[in-house]
Amino acid sequence: MTPPLLVNAYWGTWILGAFFCEVYAFLGSFFGCVSIWSMVFITADRYNVIVKGVSAEPLTSGGAMMRIAGTWLFTLAWCLPPFFGWNRYVPEGNMLACGTDYLTETELSRSYLYVYSVWVYLFPLAYIIYSYTFIVKAVAAHEKGMREQAKKMGVKSLRSEEAQKTSAECRLCKVALMTVTLWFMAWTPYFVINWGGMFNKPIVTPLFSIWGSVFAKANAVYNPIVYAISHPKYRAALEKKLPCLACATDGRDGGSDAASTTTTEASEKTESA
Repeated sequence: MTPPLLVNAYWGTWILGAFFCEVYAFLGSFFGCVSIWSMVFITADRYNVIVKGVSAEPLTSGGAMMRIAGTWLFTLAWCLPPFFGWNRYVPEGNMLACGTDYLTETELSRSYLYVYSVWVYLFPLAYIIYSYTFIVKAVAAHEKGMREQAKKMGVKSLRSEEAQKTSAECRLCKVALMTVTLWFMAWTPYFVINWGGMFNKPIVTPLFSIWGSVFAKANAVYNPIVYAISHPKYRAALEKKLPCLACATDGRDGGSDAASTTTTEASEKTESA
């Protein structure tokens, strides 16, 4: 999505024609929705493993592929209607990018944005907050059980000295807070811009409208860090496939890999059960 934006920024306006404007807006909406719902399914898997524990149905490769395919297919179906009259794709106020039409005042046009906001922003945000709330509670309860077990055994802790430096609750709270905060930062500007355009048009200046693109594109940078690169198992697999990237995890994880805590704690919970 970035090259066309840079070309238009150089010329100071949209120069790629009306049709490519629609294509560009469609791709932006499509990839954004895929990214959001991929995060939802990742969160759902973590919730399933950690909160439900041994009673959870394990995610198979086939199940993962079905979720991935489903995400792309229903996102494609959702992003096509503006081509057929339910809302439309138009240049944004800054004239450097294109997006959904939030200035047309017909109820038909607005109804698409109402449903879009719930499906792509409000529901995913609520689900992620709900899931991480119970994930943190589950890990806290597990930690409490381990402390009680250690007390019965007459030892200070069942964990190694290294692992005691940062409690699992603290590490998981950090990753939960970071995940929700970054997600909120990435997609809230677009939500505010669309709703501002519908109900308070004067606030949507060209400068105001550019923030949606800035934060959404930044999301493509930090999502891999939060959900993948910071995860020891992912780095181990990456090292195996691409050893030139030097993604070794031995001796370097310590207590800093907050994003990996969910998987680690799930394993411990399963073993203790």
